Amino acid sequence: MTLQKTSHNFTKIAFKPLQTNLFNIVLISFFLTMGGANLYSQDISKKTTAITVKKQAEKSSSVIDKKSTSISDLKKETDTITKKDTIKPKKAFLDGKVRYKAAQYAKIDQKKKLITLYDQAELYYQDVELKAGIIVLDYEKNEVYAGRIKDSTGKYAQYPNFKQAGNVVEPDSIRFNFKTQKALIWNSRTEQGEFKVKAQITKKENDSVYFLKGARFTTSKNVDNPEYYFQTSKVKFIPGKKVITGLTNMVIADVPTPIALPFAYFPMTKETNISGIILPSYNDSNTRGFSLQNGGYYFALNDHYDLTVLGDYYTNGSYGMRFESSYAQRYKFRGNINVRFENLISSERGYPDYSKQKIYNIQWSHSRDTKANPNSSFSASVNLGSSKYFKQSINLANIGSNLNNTLSSSISYSKTFQSVPQVRMSLSATHSQNTQTESINMTLPTLQLSVDRIYPFVGKDGIKKGFFKNINLQYNLNGRNTITTTDSLFFKPQMFRDAKLGVQHSIPLSTNFKLFKYFSASTSLNYEEVWYAKTIERSYNTEQSAVVDKIVSGFDAFRTYSFSSSVGTTIYGTFNFGEDKKIKSIRHVMRPSVSYGYTPSFEKYYDTYASDASGTITKQYSRFEGGIFGAPGISNSNTLGFDLSNTFEAKVTDKDSTKVEAKKIMLLNNLNLSTSYNLDADGVTALAWSPVRVSGGTQLFRDKMNVNFGATLDPYAIDNSGNRISMYNINNGGSLFRMTSANMTFNYSLSSKDKDEAKKDKNEQSQRNGGREDDLFGANTVLNDTRKSQFDGAEEEGDDKISEFFSSKLPWDMTFAYSLTYGNNNREKKIIGNSIMISANTDLTPKWKAGISTGYDFVQNGVTFTQLRFERDLLSWRMDFNWTPFGTNANWGFFIGIKSGVLSDIKWDKRSTNTLR
Repeated sequence: MTLQKTSHNFTKIAFKPLQTNLFNIVLISFFLTMGGANLYSQDISKKTTAITVKKQAEKSSSVIDKKSTSISDLKKETDTITKKDTIKPKKAFLDGKVRYKAAQYAKIDQKKKLITLYDQAELYYQDVELKAGIIVLDYEKNEVYAGRIKDSTGKYAQYPNFKQAGNVVEPDSIRFNFKTQKALIWNSRTEQGEFKVKAQITKKENDSVYFLKGARFTTSKNVDNPEYYFQTSKVKFIPGKKVITGLTNMVIADVPTPIALPFAYFPMTKETNISGIILPSYNDSNTRGFSLQNGGYYFALNDHYDLTVLGDYYTNGSYGMRFESSYAQRYKFRGNINVRFENLISSERGYPDYSKQKIYNIQWSHSRDTKANPNSSFSASVNLGSSKYFKQSINLANIGSNLNNTLSSSISYSKTFQSVPQVRMSLSATHSQNTQTESINMTLPTLQLSVDRIYPFVGKDGIKKGFFKNINLQYNLNGRNTITTTDSLFFKPQMFRDAKLGVQHSIPLSTNFKLFKYFSASTSLNYEEVWYAKTIERSYNTEQSAVVDKIVSGFDAFRTYSFSSSVGTTIYGTFNFGEDKKIKSIRHVMRPSVSYGYTPSFEKYYDTYASDASGTITKQYSRFEGGIFGAPGISNSNTLGFDLSNTFEAKVTDKDSTKVEAKKIMLLNNLNLSTSYNLDADGVTALAWSPVRVSGGTQLFRDKMNVNFGATLDPYAIDNSGNRISMYNINNGGSLFRMTSANMTFNYSLSSKDKDEAKKDKNEQSQRNGGREDDLFGANTVLNDTRKSQFDGAEEEGDDKISEFFSSKLPWDMTFAYSLTYGNNNREKKIIGNSIMISANTDLTPKWKAGISTGYDFVQNGVTFTQLRFERDLLSWRMDFNWTPFGTNANWGFFIGIKSGVLSDIKWDKRSTNTLR
C-alpha cells in the first residue's frame, strides 16, 4: 500500500469576545418605565445586516440598524446617564462585522442574549460561513448553535453547513464556542481527501486536534449508505497531518467482516507526491512456486521527477526488478523511463526440464516542448531488450505485445541554423529488432545535413518563373553507422567490429516550369559522392575451396551522376445525370504523368575475380558491394515511367431537406496504375516492361469502413520452371496480363459514442511496444496497474445511470478486420492468406461490461487469438475477469478491489501463469 496523506485544509478561527453596553440600556429602561413595563425586541425578517444596539432616548424598545456595522463602534455612543456611570464598559463582543439573513424571521432576544434565525438561515463572520435551518447565537456565552428543521412533510431538511476557510462540515447539528474555539458536532459528514467521514459525535478540542466517536471511513460516494466502510469507535484527527484510530473493523454491505486492525494510522497531507511502501500481491505458479509480485517503494523525489521500484520473488529462486520513473518540467520537456529485468528459473535443479535465463526490457519516452527552443528539437522513443521478454515475462500479461514481432526505437535531435541560406541538421539513432529471428539492426548514429535551396538566377524582385529562373541547387549529406547483430552479440565487441560506416553527398540541380500551359514539367541532374571506411577484396580461397571476401579497412569513394525528367497534367471530367436525380453527377479526376530517368554505367569501379580453382572462370564485382549506400551500377539505366492516379467523387441529394446544396461523397479515394519501360532492352531476350502495379482505396459507410486493394499484373509469360520469358502472355495463349499477386483488406469500426470519443486510443502500452491501437489482439492487462478499467470510462459512470431501464441505450463499440491475399507467381492460383478478426465491447447492463476479441483463419482452418473480458462496476469497488481459453497464450485472470488510490492495495488478484513462459 502506498502511504498517502489525504489532503485537508483547516484554518484557525480567531474570534474575540464581544459584549453589548447592556448596563446602560437596562438602567435607562428602568427609569423610563418605572419598573412596570416589559422589554421586547423587534422581529425583522430577511435582514443581511450587522448586529447593532443603539440607544434611543425617545423609545423603550431597541431597533436593528439596516447597515452592517461593528458593535464595537457603539462605545462612542453614550448618554447623560452613562457619563455619570463609574462602571467601565466591557470589551465589545465581536471585532468584525456579522452578516445574517433568514427566510422566515430573525429575532433578537436581549433578555436572554439570543439571536434566532429560522428557515434558510445564514450567518457570516470573518472566514466562517454557517448555513442551516435554524441558527441560535448566544452572545453572552459566546456560542452559536445550528440545526436542521422539518419541512411540510415532516422530514428533516436544511442540514447545517459549516465552512471555515477550506474546511466544510455537514452535520445534523453543531455547537461552537467562539472564545474557546471548541465545538461539538453531531452526525458530522466531511471529506478528507478521497475519504468520506461520518461520525456520531465530533469534538473539536482546539485548532489542531479533533476527537471522533463512532466514526466510519469510506471512499463511497454515499456516506450515509455506503457499500462498504471502516468502523471505529475512537479517532484522533490532526488536520493536515494524521489520523489515528482505535480498533478498526471493515464492514461490507452493513455486515462486519473478520478484517480488523487493533489500531490504524493514516498520514494526511495536501501534497500529491508522497513516498510510501507498495504492498505486493500474492500468486502461485506450477513451475516456479509461490510468489509475491509488484511489491516495492515509491519515491516522491521532487515536483519534477519520481521513482518507483518494484520487485517479484518466487520460491524456486526466480525474481524480477522494475524501475519506473517519470519526469517533467513545464514548457521544457517531459518523459518516462522503464527498466525491467527478470531472472527466470523453471522447475528445480537436477530435473530434465530445468532452465535458467535472464531477460530484460528498456523503454524510454521523451519529448521537448516547442516553446523551449523553436529552432531545435529532441525526442526519444526507445523499446529494446531481450527478444523473448514479452513472451516469457512472469509479470506482464500484455497480449498486444506478446503477438507483436518487432521492437523499434528512435532517438533524434534536430537544429535549424538561421543563416543565409538556411542550414538544417539532424542527428538520430534507430533500432529495429525482430523477436522471432532475434536479429537486430541499428544505426548509431545517422547524421543528416541539408542546405536550403539556392536560386542563383533569380533577380532582385524574387520572382521564380520560367525554366531559367527556377533553376535551383541543394546540398545534402547523409552519414550512417549501421550495425547488424543478434541478441547473443548485443553490445559485445564483435557487434562494433561488424559496423559499417558510410557518408553520402548529393547535389541536385533542378528546375520546373509550365509546358504548353496545361502541363507541369520538371527536370533534374543529380551528382552523388559516397565515402566508405571499409571495402571488400574478393578472391577464390583454395584452402576453403570457396570464394571469400576480405575486409579492407581504409577510406575509399565512388562518384555517380544521373538525369531525370517528368511531365504531367490534371484532367477533370464530370458526368451529369440531372438535378432531379438522386445521383446528380460524378466527377473523375485523372493525373497522368510520364517520367524519364537515365543513369550511365560505372564499370570503372568493377574488378574481376576467379570463381573456381582453375581460374578460368572469372566474374565481375565491385569493391563497394555490401556498403550502406550500395555500389554503382554496372549497366545503363534508361527507363520511361508511366503513372496514372484517379479519384472519383459524386454529388448526391442530401437527406436533410433543409439543405440546398448537394452533398459530396468520395467514391474512390485513389486508383493508381504504374509501370516502366527499359529503353535499352533489345526486345528479344530482355524483358522491357515491368509488371503493372494497381492499388486503390476508399471509405464506405460514412467513412467507418476503410477498403484497400492492390494487384500486380505481369505482361510476360513464364516457362515450366516458373521463370519469366521474353514472350507476352497473350502470345502464349493467355490473357493480356497475368495476375501474379493480389490483396484486399477491410477495416470497419462502429461505436455508439461520438466520433471524437471513438477515436480515443486504446492499448497505449501495446502501441508503445509495437502493437495495435485497437483491441483486435486483446486488451492489455498490466499487473502493476490493476485499478485501471479495461473499458473507457468504466470508473466514471454516474450513479444516475443505474436507474435507467435495461432497454435504454447502452454504449458499445465493434472493430472488424478482414484480409485476403492471392498468389499466382508460378500458376499456383492459391489463396495465401484469408482471415477475419473481430473485437466487440458492450454494456450488458448499466453495471456489467463485456468484451471479446477473436478471429478465424480460413487457410489454416483454425480460430485465431481469442480473449473474453467481463467487468462489474461495484460503485466503490471494481471486479473484472479476462480469459484466453486456448492457444500458446492461454491464461485467465480475476481481480476485485477498491477503485480509490488510497486503498488500492485492498484487493484480491488471482491470475494463471502460462507454462510456456
